[in-house]
Amino acid sequence: MFKSMTGFASRDFELGSLSISIMVKSYNNRYLDISASLPPLCAVLEPRIQRLIGSRLHRGKVEFTLRMKDRSRTTGLIADLKVAAAAYAALVEVGRACGIDQKPSLDLVASQEGVLAAEAKFDAEELWTGIEDQITGILDDFEHCRDIEGKATAENLSMELERFEQGFTIVEANIPEIEAALARQLKTKMAEYVIQAYDEGRFLQEIAVQLMRCGISEEVQRLKAHIAAFRSISLEVAPAKRLDFLCQEMNREVNTIGSKNILIPVAHAVVEMKDSLENLREQLRNVE
Repeated sequence: MFKSMTGFASRDFELGSLSISIMVKSYNNRYLDISASLPPLCAVLEPRIQRLIGSRLHRGKVEFTLRMKDRSRTTGLIADLKVAAAAYAALVEVGRACGIDQKPSLDLVASQEGVLAAEAKFDAEELWTGIEDQITGILDDFEHCRDIEGKATAENLSMELERFEQGFTIVEANIPEIEAALARQLKTKMAEYVIQAYDEGRFLQEIAVQLMRCGISEEVQRLKAHIAAFRSISLEVAPAKRLDFLCQEMNREVNTIGSKNILIPVAHAVVEMKDSLENLREQLRNVE
């Protein structure tokens, strides 16, 4: 069961006198990394938000943003004089650098972030009670977005796995021909160096040894098991990381087959199998 690591959802709603906007988006990442951008008064809610998001996701870089504005005009303003002084000095430096001999206006300084803050009574528990269901709702929307992209990726993975199996079928069908060709090569080579009669029993033993060393039957059997495992693991929750490791094992078996192979059709099939494995791994990087 695949879910995309990329997704987006947003929601605006009213809570009493508050206008609240929340947004969640995610990107590909090897591990789960959650960051929350909250108003200073809401910083105490960050652990709860991270736990709520973490209960729904397994991998990805997740960014959660909450913005709120009090529509009631009963709140006052608090000035941060240190921030105001720093903002003024910075604006003066910008003007000097641009050759503008003009002092920054009060409106410009006051509009800088952090200079003025709303003075309001804040109850974190009350706010959490009001927004928890909204966050759960936006995560449902977010999951739906990830599900849609995950299904599209699952279809691509299925197509690439079928392509891999087509190459695998060619390899498996050529096992008898590979063994026969190897036996012919050994017999021809032996005839070149042994003019007189030779011990056929010993020769057959040598063929058996070479077939064990150069045959691909074991690799084919392991690949068959890996293909079945790929389909089984795909049905699990967040299977992408395990499947990526499995693809690495499959690639090693394909490389071994390629190094032992002596037939052109099998060589072409190996190239197709390696290309499909590369595409599988690339697609797996986009899903959980």
